[in-house]
Amino acid sequence: MNSAALFSKTSPLKLFFLASIPGAISMLASALYQTIDGVFVGQYLGSTAFAAINLAMPFVIINFSLADLIGVGSSVPISISLGKGEEREACNIFTCACLMIVGTGALIGGLLYAAAPLLIRLMGAEGEFAGLAVQYIQVYAICSPVTTIVFAMDNFLRICGYIRISMFLNILMSALSAVLEFLFLGVFHWGVWAAALATCCGMVFCAVLALLPFIRRKTILRFVRPRFRLRTIRQVIACGSPNFLNNIAGRITSILLNAILVRTGGENAVSVYGILMYRDGFIQPLLYGMCDSLQPAVGYNWGAGKYSRVRAIEKCCFIASAIVSVAAIFIVALLPRQITLLFMGDAGADIIAMAVPALQLFSLTYITRWFSFATQSYMLAIEKPLPASVISVSTALVFPVILIVLLWPLGLTGIWLNFAGTAVLAAILSAIALLKLRSELSRQDAD
Repeated sequence: MNSAALFSKTSPLKLFFLASIPGAISMLASALYQTIDGVFVGQYLGSTAFAAINLAMPFVIINFSLADLIGVGSSVPISISLGKGEEREACNIFTCACLMIVGTGALIGGLLYAAAPLLIRLMGAEGEFAGLAVQYIQVYAICSPVTTIVFAMDNFLRICGYIRISMFLNILMSALSAVLEFLFLGVFHWGVWAAALATCCGMVFCAVLALLPFIRRKTILRFVRPRFRLRTIRQVIACGSPNFLNNIAGRITSILLNAILVRTGGENAVSVYGILMYRDGFIQPLLYGMCDSLQPAVGYNWGAGKYSRVRAIEKCCFIASAIVSVAAIFIVALLPRQITLLFMGDAGADIIAMAVPALQLFSLTYITRWFSFATQSYMLAIEKPLPASVISVSTALVFPVILIVLLWPLGLTGIWLNFAGTAVLAAILSAIALLKLRSELSRQDAD
């Protein structure tokens, strides 16, 4: 569909279903693959490998963080430029962003490959546990220059109105990765490195397919001779900072929690934390998919001065996020044992006894998490990176670290309660941010 007509003329509710539902399905497909990844590793390679990939995962996500910064950060000014009718500027930002992603992917991938053994040793892991984690990280690091762009292309396709193609590519990527991982682990009986390789192969294949419409010049965004300007780079960094800081701060928190869990609860505690994160990795992408898919429409209308339309779109986003979160509370709270056994079929009574109450406490997180998530997305879409960054860093790092200290006397229970406490504090902070920007967010439409 023509993106200008879709973003500016389609009713907000219909736009929500046309843009947000495919986005949620895309993220759900990714989440299902991440879940399957954990299941395959846990079932085929055992509990040590499962704990190893959870120890390594924060570093893998950091590897993608700069690409995410550039991809998300460029999407906002691109959408606003299109809303203002500045198509040439939008194409230049798009071209520069793609080149920057490939360059940073090569740089960060090389650094991560070399540093992986040291990083895992610093986490306190030893022996086979440490070796498997290093293997997992290094495969992602090698493939980084050709995989990191896939997430940005998802944003660029949606900006151009290729919403269903974006959805189908995400589904294909997840399906292809799952098939390859089953083949590598279940048939060829390769090691944990093959789980990472399967994902990277799926990413590379779909990144090539995603680039084809742009190479063939079938989209409103086209590759042009790049003009790197300091103003544009600053704009991209500012708009991408909330997601980037969330990724980095969140991984720092995960690394800190993993280090504490290794020393206080051993592999079992790390495995339980991994189960929580995999379960959260099923809900959070749904919220992200809905909110992120609406950002191009919100940015376009904000640039065009259609502020009432922006508010109507965001209302749909907040309501849908709340509904998804309420459903998540009941699923996690009522099926903790089944969720544990899904990831660790050989889980003993000690792991189940630890995981069941952990999941039940973790389910409380979704009571308020949706509000801060939707608010942060709203702020980012209208080029308000400062409040979005404050919410992001506070949610991912500041509040969790404070609560680690405050809840330390409760031991592992305090760790599991950390997530719900952080969500409450983040919701309060988000409400304050919305109140401070109330006059600007309620402005009248431009003539």
